[in-house]
Amino acid sequence: MALSLRLTALVFPAVLVLACSPGQDGDDGGRALSAGAGSDAMGTGVEELTAADVERGRHDPAWRAFAERDRAERTAARTGGTAAGASGAPGGGERAESGTGGTAGDPASGEAEGRDGSARSPADTATGESWDDIGAGSLDVDPAALPLEGEAEGPSVLAVQVLLDRARFSPGVADGYWGKNTEKAVYWLQSERGMEATGVVDRATLDMLRGEAGSDGELTTRIRLTDALVSGPFVSIPEGIYERAEMECLCYESLGEKLAERFHTTREVLSALNPGLELDALSAGEELVVPDHGAPADSLTARDAGRDGTPVARIVVSDGGHYLHALAADGSILYHFPSTLGSDYAPSPTGDYAVNSIARDPTWHYQPELLTGEDPSRDDAIIPPGPNNPVGVVWIDLTKPHYGIHGTAAPSTIGYATSHGCVRLTNWDAAFLADRPGVESGTPVQFRDGSGREG
Repeated sequence: MALSLRLTALVFPAVLVLACSPGQDGDDGGRALSAGAGSDAMGTGVEELTAADVERGRHDPAWRAFAERDRAERTAARTGGTAAGASGAPGGGERAESGTGGTAGDPASGEAEGRDGSARSPADTATGESWDDIGAGSLDVDPAALPLEGEAEGPSVLAVQVLLDRARFSPGVADGYWGKNTEKAVYWLQSERGMEATGVVDRATLDMLRGEAGSDGELTTRIRLTDALVSGPFVSIPEGIYERAEMECLCYESLGEKLAERFHTTREVLSALNPGLELDALSAGEELVVPDHGAPADSLTARDAGRDGTPVARIVVSDGGHYLHALAADGSILYHFPSTLGSDYAPSPTGDYAVNSIARDPTWHYQPELLTGEDPSRDDAIIPPGPNNPVGVVWIDLTKPHYGIHGTAAPSTIGYATSHGCVRLTNWDAAFLADRPGVESGTPVQFRDGSGREG
């Protein structure tokens, strides 16, 4: 059951997530383009994912080498020291790839190393909980299944994911399964708070997380559904690109999809928290138990924006590490997001760029001549806006033509599938980032570890 739950909606035709760039060629000189502005896409779609692909990606430790390098360099910059061996990408300048090469304990080997230096597999740290233990009220107790790492799944993992989301160190989709997106968020939050950066949730880390999230112990909340929350339109999305171009909106396909995205989780989690309820048949006035992200439910980005309102000074994107950091002027991490970046044949760039402009609810300009593997003689098409648009609900245009930071129609693939040149986040993380003070025209954006050309 666990495997089938986590794979829901992961296997889909590549045309669903074509992209990389909306259709705005110039710089409007301001913070935002009007809603519905477009994007010119660079790249093609994400390949279909199999169960084996997802499972390999979920526990792939290759990100650690890049994170350790980044952490050493930032520490050195803040203290005036020098990071030993910090120049270039880990592994002799080559980007580490999932499941290739390496030896046991090597970040590229697919096998993690224990604290005593011995090789261990994710199964060595499985807890007594299972995903099926998630139920109504299961997140409102202090998680007992510690430490959390490896193959952990269930209510304790889901509780930690909600806490991370509230602390603005996003785990991506809160699905109740431990994996590299959750581990990375824990690692970077531990590092920022001066703790040993292990990526493992022990008692000290859990206590710190609760303080960061401002949690009083209740991690679910019962809401009364409003007309806005249950309203559509809900549509059936065809596979063909030209059929999609005829639609008014690439809207949600169901109420369950809308509610899952609104609360940064999955349909399966919502069903487990609300046994007996049919998500797609809910109506205004009914009650629903949802993960409590610490902010009102009337916004896709619902989560506490931060206590001090510190503006973002620059954005750093790690291709090899599959994460995006929004940094303050002093180099501290304000926000962490898991990301998906370019593949080897349509890679993300390396170098320094800047935010050009921001478009919300963008259309997408399908241009076959810009897309890897597409017939350049095919006609262009304008794909309508909506959460299932290939670039999601927001496009943060960069000064490198056809490149940007954007959302996705498939949030469960973030960190696992490959995009083509651009930076994909979940829709809620992309929208949250676009709304942060300091994220505007001219904000520096640095790409690291990319296998593409600079400039």
